[in-house]
Amino acid sequence: MDIPRIFNITESAHRIHNPFTPEKFATLGDALRLAPGARVLDLGSGSGEMLCTWARDHGIVGTGIDMSPLFTEQAKQRAEELGVANQVKFIHNDAAGYVSDEKADVAACVGATWIGGGVAGTIELLAKSLRTGGIILIGEPYWRQLPPAEDIAKKCFAHSIADFLSLPALLASFGSLGYDVVEMVLANQDGWDRYEAAKWLTMRRWLEENPDDELAEEIRSKLNTEPERHATYTREYLGWGVFALMPRLKFKKA
Repeated sequence: MDIPRIFNITESAHRIHNPFTPEKFATLGDALRLAPGARVLDLGSGSGEMLCTWARDHGIVGTGIDMSPLFTEQAKQRAEELGVANQVKFIHNDAAGYVSDEKADVAACVGATWIGGGVAGTIELLAKSLRTGGIILIGEPYWRQLPPAEDIAKKCFAHSIADFLSLPALLASFGSLGYDVVEMVLANQDGWDRYEAAKWLTMRRWLEENPDDELAEEIRSKLNTEPERHATYTREYLGWGVFALMPRLKFKKA
């Protein structure tokens, strides 16, 4: 069980596998008013930076699930490095369909909503692990500006323009699913630069060490084209954020 090998190569040096920076995760943790002992479930936890830093800074406990053996091992190493290995655990497993035996105060999927077949399915999945009064976190792209053509959308990791919504439409979609948006923290262009540009040095170093690998030609092609693609398309058209949701309260009519 693993993610496609190319991601393990290009993101092997990443601590965060999305456009958030450490400062953005710190802002999000503060915004959520995390209390010591709060339980956090992170589906698609990557290299564990969110759980590990929140364990250090807020005293949370938590579990991360990820398909990549490499990222899971990196997460365990990060927990040891920050001295929080007794507070968080990381499991190599498929997050799709994962339901925790212990209800979480925060149930998160930050950038991997494919595990539930999209935003709606992922929210439904996370809700199964959420305690009453808990918060769901969804990390999801949105259009900063609508691409004028489908080929431009495809340059932004979308199959079509319809894959992503504008920010107002995305926020409205959470309401249509029966959830209040209670917080949001948005990535910025610098965050996109850190996520995308950090891959370029990793790819260059990997090519130096693996010139005869079966993926060398593909990696070489990416290194040739990714800087211009990112600067032209991702940086200008695609936004990304983490949205905190709570089920809407039901009031009895008088």
